[in-house]
Amino acid sequence: MFVAKVHVGSLLKKPTVKWFKGKWMDLASKSGKHLQLKESYDRLARIHTFEMHIIEAMPSFAGAYRCEVSSRDKFDSCNFDLTVHGFDIRAAFRRTSIDGNVDSGELDFSALLKKRAIHMNTGPDVDVWEILQNAPVSEYERIAFQYGITDLRGMLKRLKKMKKEEKKSEAFNKKLDPAYQIEKGHKIKLAIEVTDPNTDVKWKKNGQDIQPSGRYIFESVGNMRYLTINHCSLADDAAYTCVVGEEKCTTELFVKEPPVTILKNLEDQMVMVGERVELECEVSEDGAHVKWMGVELTRDEAFKYRFKKDQDRRHILNHKRARQNGKRGGEKELEVYQSIADLTVKAKDEACFKCEVSDEKVKGTWYKNEVKIDYVPRQDPPKIHLDCMGRGGDSTIIVVAGNKLRLDVPITGDPAPTVVWTKGEKVMTRVSWTVQVVTAGDGRVHVETTCGHCVFTIEGTERQDEDVPDPPLAPRVVSVGEDSCVVQWMRLNYDPYPDTSFEAKRMIEGVPYEMRVYAVNAIGMSRHSAASQPFVPVAPTSQPIGLCIDDISNTTISLKWRTPERVGAAQLEGYGVEYCKEGTDEWVPACEGLIDRNSVVIRNLTTGDKLQFRVRAYNMAGPSPPAMLGQSVSIQEIIQRPKIWLPRNLRQTLVKKVGESINLVIPFQPTDASLRNSETDTILFIRKSERKHSGKYDLHVQIENVTDTAAITIQIVGSPEALKIMDVWSFNVALEWKPPKDDGNCEIVGYMVQKADKKTMEWFTVFEQHRRTHCVVSDLIMGNEFVFRVFAINHVGFSQEPCTSKDSAYIQKSGMSYKPPNYKEHDFSEAAKFTHPLVSRSVIAGYNATLSCSVRGIPKPKVTWYKNKMDISNEAKYRMFSKQGVLTLEIRKPCPFDGGVYTCKAVNDSGEDVVECKLEVRSQIVRVDKKTEEKKELSGESA
Repeated sequence: MFVAKVHVGSLLKKPTVKWFKGKWMDLASKSGKHLQLKESYDRLARIHTFEMHIIEAMPSFAGAYRCEVSSRDKFDSCNFDLTVHGFDIRAAFRRTSIDGNVDSGELDFSALLKKRAIHMNTGPDVDVWEILQNAPVSEYERIAFQYGITDLRGMLKRLKKMKKEEKKSEAFNKKLDPAYQIEKGHKIKLAIEVTDPNTDVKWKKNGQDIQPSGRYIFESVGNMRYLTINHCSLADDAAYTCVVGEEKCTTELFVKEPPVTILKNLEDQMVMVGERVELECEVSEDGAHVKWMGVELTRDEAFKYRFKKDQDRRHILNHKRARQNGKRGGEKELEVYQSIADLTVKAKDEACFKCEVSDEKVKGTWYKNEVKIDYVPRQDPPKIHLDCMGRGGDSTIIVVAGNKLRLDVPITGDPAPTVVWTKGEKVMTRVSWTVQVVTAGDGRVHVETTCGHCVFTIEGTERQDEDVPDPPLAPRVVSVGEDSCVVQWMRLNYDPYPDTSFEAKRMIEGVPYEMRVYAVNAIGMSRHSAASQPFVPVAPTSQPIGLCIDDISNTTISLKWRTPERVGAAQLEGYGVEYCKEGTDEWVPACEGLIDRNSVVIRNLTTGDKLQFRVRAYNMAGPSPPAMLGQSVSIQEIIQRPKIWLPRNLRQTLVKKVGESINLVIPFQPTDASLRNSETDTILFIRKSERKHSGKYDLHVQIENVTDTAAITIQIVGSPEALKIMDVWSFNVALEWKPPKDDGNCEIVGYMVQKADKKTMEWFTVFEQHRRTHCVVSDLIMGNEFVFRVFAINHVGFSQEPCTSKDSAYIQKSGMSYKPPNYKEHDFSEAAKFTHPLVSRSVIAGYNATLSCSVRGIPKPKVTWYKNKMDISNEAKYRMFSKQGVLTLEIRKPCPFDGGVYTCKAVNDSGEDVVECKLEVRSQIVRVDKKTEEKKELSGESA
């Protein structure tokens, strides 16, 4: 039994656990008689327990096992081995010979019951616990029986308590994990930590040394040693070893191959009979095995299908239609497989028309505008078909200096053209179409021409032919921003970049950078230039916030502000305060240097001047955008500050009825300012209030830059609507109304309902606080006429005007008449329905047979019997019985002709129902007496 415990911690879902044998054999599909997987959960400890039970282990079960636990982006695994020791129990019961040395081969159970001599071990004393402590777990049972330890459970507990001292490695501080897993195509990094930072390590794969390359990268950082494997493939699935001197540590890398999926599915196609069909699909892996499945093919039809593999992932199936015989007598009908398609070409370009027919021997005749086209000998203009893998967009071929360059250029033309090779403006060779070889220059250049081809060869290319450029000069950083910088360098002759300055963006603020540049031409890339001077991208801070006036007098002003929201990586150096007279653009510093505080007092100002002030924050990158006041400030002392004297009744919610006028008189502290309102108060007047006038009103009084505010809340309350008298009976009246449109911006808590006699018109309250919009008024006086009204109530109070009913309710004096209720007569009818069906039977001819069923229905249904859908009610051979719903059909002495399908149909006014069964009539078996047969045999023998 193997147990894995997983502590879920903060996980929201249960983790997924998989058991594997070897590399990829999932044991979940092998669960059964010999293997069982169980799991449990401890809610208090939040621990999942997963168990794997192996029952009756066999030698084939031995091997390496692995348990994997995963939950979203978290993953863990552990490896363990299982060893199965073979044991032949028959060896303990073999029968021995008299001398005790020869095995007789038969089982002898009685020999085990004989008393055996006890052999005493007279050897030196051995510490069993030391042996067990150093032995592997698989050897515990053998050692225990060898030294006479019978309590295996107690032995394991004692060994668990004993502290096993692990030998510390002298070369490794941290070794590799037992195993790693990576998906195919991904990158993995193996890391170890050595004790000596100057130690050299060797990496091995399956015992073979690994050489550094583009896929295997060795890194050494302090005491850490790294092996990086790029683009892992199935060939990288192996055991890796890191060797330091005499010590080594080993791990195993498992490369998981992703499943092959279909990226592009087959598409439905509709074609005409006889046309070619091409089906195409694309898979996720190169070289995947693709199997086409469809209609089973015969040997004669197999040649119609052609399979094609394009670009390692695209698989194409071509289906060509077989030729069919369209005429009698064996003649083949000519068919057009592919007709002529319309073409659009440029002037002087070639146009090629094609068509495909069923007979290869048929000759075609071409027509243009219904005029036959005669054959004209072809005259082609000279054309160079330059097509090679090394050329770029400008037909540039890159060759390393010293290598051989060979160009095979197809050339067409009729008549034969003359080939001329030039370098710059200098003609190197001039060759005619005939087969010849020409050598030019210093003997390194050879030109060979044949019919249709021209081969140009340069033996040992040199720098003068072409080469990569020299590296540019060191770049110079011109400007630096928050996340960008502008770099300039010396421009070279072969530089493909049109400018010698570049702006680098998305840089990290506060991190030092250096820049270097490569020069590139058509041949290749030069060495990098010298690095630029180190620089740090920084940016000014944002503007200070909350700039306001704290105090003002005739010659001084006090300002304050808050720190900018974004300071950046550079440290804030201070603030600069400046002021400017109204009407000028000259800003004067208010104080020398920068200010560390978030406030300043500016002195020695001229009384009566109107000034504008601004504050900027400074850091290493320079000043920030300025924070300015909304308007200019007059430098003069405020004798009396403004103040609003809000009346006591306006300090809470002011409630007004719909239609009332609103007149608010709000005094404020007197000032010498010229205002539109009076010098001591301001008036808000609403002639007829409406629901839209509900809300919050703000009052502002301002003198220069000093203000005072007050808030007033007004609510408009309406009355209910459409009060109606719905019904009048006996001494009761039913009323109904609609809620008011204006609820005063607060919840309607109820309604007050009142009644009044038309004779006196005195109002009496029926319901003081009724919550619904309908009610019933009871105990009214007989012979009187009443009217009703309703008030709406909210948390503020009652509505100003009630909603009064337009009609009145008159309570009649006439006596009460009893109206008996009308009861609908119950319908007891029921459709005919069989409660027990007919049962198919097999009877013997000559004996009466009966078929029975039961039916119910109201009224009593009419029953009809049928044989093979023929009515048999009037036939004398059949008798029908019906008793309390049980129907019986009796067939008198049936014969094989009476077999068939019998149907019983029940019909009444509410419906009908049918049941049927099959009757089989078997012929009688003739029995012959044995004595009679014996007499006949004896008489035959005597005769």
